Amino acid sequence: MARAANTQLAVVTGASSGIGLELARNCARAGFDLVIAADDPAIEDAARELRTLGGAVEAVQGDLATTEGVDRLYDALRGRAVDALLANAGHGLGHGFLDQDFDEARHVVDTNVTGTLYLIHKVGRGMRTRGKGRILITGSIAGFMPGSYQAVYNGTKAFIDSFSFALRNELKDSGVTVTCLMPGPTDTDFFERAGMMDTQVGQGKKDDPAMVAKVGFEAMMDGEGDVVAGWKNKLQAAMANVTPSGMLAEQHRKIAEPGSGKH
Repeated sequence: MARAANTQLAVVTGASSGIGLELARNCARAGFDLVIAADDPAIEDAARELRTLGGAVEAVQGDLATTEGVDRLYDALRGRAVDALLANAGHGLGHGFLDQDFDEARHVVDTNVTGTLYLIHKVGRGMRTRGKGRILITGSIAGFMPGSYQAVYNGTKAFIDSFSFALRNELKDSGVTVTCLMPGPTDTDFFERAGMMDTQVGQGKKDDPAMVAKVGFEAMMDGEGDVVAGWKNKLQAAMANVTPSGMLAEQHRKIAEPGSGKH
């Protein structure tokens, strides 16, 4: 991918649809060249669309739950400096933990946590050496509450939310900013992919991914530490801080238990 002089480069993961594609659109409109990645062949369609916004775009298809997939993405940079890393790749898994296929549950952990950390580690070191860069990590308000019938996903987001705040503190004098975007339920293919379309949360009203991405992108560009998208989610996040964990788990059960959307 040819890069014009002085053009900044952004890397966006999970960019084939949903929040990730909207984040990539924000980057393209702001003048960034792009390297985008996802495990979905639709990443090529996303790249073709994003090129119409004016910048150079390279697509990488790979499983970012694996070190091989992350290495493939990193190799696609060909040594170029990354100005903004938007680590958005992630997915969920519904139903009770003991009813889940363990390989599927592990893939959630490896995508949301292990692959995300590996990519940030590789790209973040270069940013720190240069003394400049922006990192946006997509966490979730799900990280504030025990996720009955979504236990693995919520656990990974609790990790990511916490990790984001810690990394920001470690890099506070480095010139590298770390922003954590914490959406609530968003109108993407997340719930269908997680097998949660028969749940209350799967069938309920959701936020517009374009709105969520705009909030996150602007927070990243402003160097903010964390941002919750949507006023209802802000209220829910605030309430989670003062509500006993057992009560939160029961509340989550009501919206995520299989069949809860049929009432």
